[in-house]
Parts: sequence; structure tokens; C-alpha cells
Amino acid sequence: MKNRLFYGDNLAVLRGRDADGKPLIPDESIDLIYLDPPFNSAATYNVLFRAPDGKMSDSQLEAFEDSWHWGDAAAAAYEDVITQGVYTDASVLLRGIVAALGKNDMTAYLAMMAVRLIELHRVLKPTGSIYLHCDPTASHYLKILLDGIFGVENFVNEIVWKRTSAKADFAQGAKHFPRVHDIIHRYAKSADLMKFQQSFGQYDEKYISQKYPHTDPTGRRYGLWDLTGPGGAAKGNPSYEVLGVVRFWRYSQKKMQELIDAGRVIQPKPGAVPRYKRYLDEMQGVPHGDTWDDIPPINSQAQERLGYPTQKPLTLLERIINASSNPGDVVLDPFCGCGTAVHAAEKLGRRWVGIDVTHLAISLVERRLKDAFPNIAFEVLGTPRDLSAARDLAARDKHQFQWWAVSLLDAVPQGGKKKGADRGIDGIRWVRTGPRDGDLDRVIISVKGGENVSVRDVRDLAGTVQREGALGGVLITLADPTRDMLREAASHGYASTGLGQFRKIMVKTIAELMAGVHDDAERLPPIGRGEGFRAAPRERSSRPSQAGLFE
Repeated sequence: MKNRLFYGDNLAVLRGRDADGKPLIPDESIDLIYLDPPFNSAATYNVLFRAPDGKMSDSQLEAFEDSWHWGDAAAAAYEDVITQGVYTDASVLLRGIVAALGKNDMTAYLAMMAVRLIELHRVLKPTGSIYLHCDPTASHYLKILLDGIFGVENFVNEIVWKRTSAKADFAQGAKHFPRVHDIIHRYAKSADLMKFQQSFGQYDEKYISQKYPHTDPTGRRYGLWDLTGPGGAAKGNPSYEVLGVVRFWRYSQKKMQELIDAGRVIQPKPGAVPRYKRYLDEMQGVPHGDTWDDIPPINSQAQERLGYPTQKPLTLLERIINASSNPGDVVLDPFCGCGTAVHAAEKLGRRWVGIDVTHLAISLVERRLKDAFPNIAFEVLGTPRDLSAARDLAARDKHQFQWWAVSLLDAVPQGGKKKGADRGIDGIRWVRTGPRDGDLDRVIISVKGGENVSVRDVRDLAGTVQREGALGGVLITLADPTRDMLREAASHGYASTGLGQFRKIMVKTIAELMAGVHDDAERLPPIGRGEGFRAAPRERSSRPSQAGLFE
């Protein structure tokens, strides 16, 4: 069983079964869960696609909306939580919150989260932990729900991640301090059984100079530390004489003598209280607490920045995964977005499951993982695998179908859900036109998911290509094109580049693209990777064997 990436609603995936009736994610099969769901901030997040060479202005695509509304889905989630008979504390708490706040955007968000958290508790192993990443808008309500589902006794940490710094140009007249942090709630399935490895940060120079001011003849820095036993006899510390000084000591007389023989007990001057000689290079560093201000956000120049909204730093996920899992464990991210958690899991030798509800995210994660780990193997489930599934997606969600179809040509989607927002452009594939890095041009992608297509669709694409000054265009159709459409496309001739000639206008069907059928006369120029989402830097994976996932 390979690592798996699911397209779909995470609730449906968590409850889903395969063709043989087996659960997609069985009970107590996950070692670590990290989730970074939408925050209920009422914000709309756009993906910014950067044009690599100025031939086209930057464009934006609405990736997701950070807002929730009380409707049929929220009401169904609420009833699910209230009527299930296992997590009674969660039922009582959610009922009380809705009674106090009413049926509104906040309680819709909490109902939708509660029903998912119940499923996440089910799939988590007894030794596992869950990290819920949120902001102060709803963190207090989410903590109440987590108490009800995981148990108050299994609360472990409220981690504060400083995601940005207060800006010098913070608005004058604002009535709040600058909001610069996120909250990460950590709960265990069982606090007595959970896995945990402490991590450490580096000492700063001031701390080193104060605590380790001495240097021995070999050049090793050291400091002198207290050997006396705090609390004296009341804490069970023994009293005896060391180098002429009687005190209550931290160690037994035998252990103290061993330290003296090893040269680790120093008397600064005659009659002074002996002290322990501690070397700086023997220390692991400063233990990380529950306030993380040493992991900066992803800035515009960061090498790992892909251009996806709300992308979290890889270092943040590496700290979480290292702390609460072991190599070979299974990590689940049910809101995987651009895939930082699964990327970190792969890098650290864990197995993983990612779920997201948009094809935009799934195609980005696929691309990111293949860039970072060229030999990686994983399954993608939920995306169309045959023509029937493609037709079903087109009928259910036009925009998801377009995003998926565009990904078949390794292009970046354009436009949004507003009518006319795409200007006739559903995707752009930046292609190479010569041997140099800057030899790039655009191929415009237009997608038609209806059962009826005509020569007018080809002419419209040709007009868009001419208007945009692009190299060429590809019309992707779900239905088979007519003979007139193919003749119209061929009539536009070829575009000449430094890498050869290519048809100016092409028509490709979903069936052809899914089957990998490409006519030599209809081949596209080679892909150029300076566009849209950036390529993820290549990583070295310590990934173990994939056999046995969920078995």
C-alpha cells in the first residue's frame, strides 16, 4: 500500500470504503494528525501566479474562501454530532455553544469541525497525537470541542506560533495590538501512551557568554553550575563533606566522588562551595517551549515558497512530526492544501495520507512531491480515472473539472468562479521556445466540459491567442470534436520557435490526455517551469518501505 493523496471532502474520505468494502482509513491506523483547516476569518484566499518574463501581468485565482455559513451541510453536521451516541461530551458542548451563540457562521464552522474531529479521533492510534492549527478567532471554541472529543486529561499543549512581526506601518487609530500569532492545540489519544521527543534550539551568544564564560586548555567552553540539593533534607538530598564544605548535595556521595575523579567538580577558591564543570558542547541546546518565535513565516523570497495562500513553513511541520512520531509512522493531513505536512513527512521517513477538496491543491501537491522527490511513489485517489468519472466531475462542479483538466497539461489554472473572470483563458502553460532560461512563451488553455462543442469554440480560442499575443492555444474537450473543428484548428498553421514548429491551435480530448495519446503533429513545446507555482527544491528522503500501510 502506497502513500495516498485523496481528492474529496475529508469527511467522506474518513468515512469511506474501497471497492472491497474496506475502510479507506481504518480505526486506529494513524500515528500523527496535523490539520490546518480554514480559520473562519471571512477572508478569501487567492493564488497569485507570477508571470516569469513580463509578457503577461500577474494573475490571481480564488483558491478557497475562509468563511462558513449555516445551511444544510452545517445542520447535517450538527445533527451528526448531537445524535451519535459515543462522544456524549462533544454533543453536550456543541449543543450548548449553538444554544448560546445561535445558528450563525461561527457555529456552522464549529459543527463542521466537530464532526470531522470525531472521525479523526477514531482513526488515531492510542499512542498518537493531533495538532490543530488555528487562529484566535475560534481557537477557544475549538479547544472546548477538543476537550469533549479527546478528553480534558489528554490536552497536552497550546502552542503559540509567532507567524509574523508587528509592522511599523500598523494602522493609526487601530484599537487592538497587532495580531502576529497562530494557535496550535495539541491533544493526545492517551496522554499516558503518547509519543514525544523533545527538540532543542541553539543558545544565543549572550546566554553562552554568561553561562559558559570559561575555556579549558583544549579550547572547550564550560560553565560552573550549582551542586547543592534544593530543599535540603526535606527533598531527600544527602548531607556530607565535599572538599572541606558540608552541604546538602544533589548527588550521592559515591556519584560525587566519581565526578571529582573525572575532574568535573571545581572549587573556585579555597573554602568556596564546589561547583559542577559543565561543557557547552555536551548540551543539546535550549528546549523548545510552547511559544515558537524561531520559525519565520514564508516570505516572498523564500526558496520553498510556492505561491499558495496560507502555506506554512516546512520547518514548522518538521518540528511537529519529529516531536510526535517515529520513522515509518503514518502522518495524516486532512486539509493538506499545498502539501507541506506530507512533504515534511516524506522528507523525515514517515508514511503519509493527504486529503483536499480542490483539484487545484491536489495537482499542486502532486507536482511539489515529484519536484522534491523525483523517485517518489504514491497513489492519487478520487480524481477521474476514466471518461465516466470525468463526465461526472464536469456535471457536478464545472470549476473543479476545469482545474483538473488544465492539470493534465501541467498548466496553471486561471480565472475564478465569477462569470467572465477568465477572459476565455482557463489555464496557461508556459513553454520553452529556445535553449535559454528566458526563452519562454505562453500556450493558452481553454476547457469545454459540455457534451456539445463546435467550430465556434476553436475560433474563440484562436481569437484569445491573438488578443493575448500568445504562442498558441489548446482546446480541451470532453466531447469528441467535429471534423469542422479539427479543420479550423489546422487552418491556423504553425508557430515557429527556436526549438521547431508547433501547431498554433490544437484540439485535445480528455480521453486522449488521460490515455497519454499524443500525435507527433500535435505535440506541445516542452514545458517551462518559471511560471505560476514554483518548483519545490529537491530533497533527500529517508523514506522507508511503503509496504504495509494500514495493514
